[in-house]
Amino acid sequence: MKKCIYVVEDNAAIREVIEFMLTEELYDVVVSPTATEFWKQMQNHTPDMIVLDVMLPDGNGLDICNQLKCNIKTHNIPVMVMSANNNINKVKSKCTADDFINKPFDLDDFANRIEYYIPN
Repeated sequence: MKKCIYVVEDNAAIREVIEFMLTEELYDVVVSPTATEFWKQMQNHTPDMIVLDVMLPDGNGLDICNQLKCNIKTHNIPVMVMSANNNINKVKSKCTADDFINKPFDLDDFANRIEYYIPN
C-alpha cells in the first residue's frame, strides 16, 4: 500500500510541484490550500507524513503542527514545516516539527527528507 502524504500549501505553483514530485515518487498525495481544508481531510484519513507551509490564508502551519504534536492520535506523524522565513531557528523555536526546510528548496533535498521519514 502506498504511503500517504498531506501537503498544506497555499501557493498553487509550489503545491503543484510538490504534488507532482511526490506522485512521481509513488506516494499518495492529498493537497490542501488552507488550514480548514487540511482539518477536513484529517477527518477522512490519517496520513503517513504531513508537509506544512507556515503562512496560510486562514491559519498558521506552526499552530497546526503544535496541535498535531499535542494530540495522542497524531503526535507520531512526521511533520515537515516549510518556510520562506530566512530565520529558520526562530521558526524552529515555535514548533516541534520533525523537520524544517527553507523555501525555495532543492527538490532532491526535499525528496531525500521525505524518504528519510517514510521510506517508500
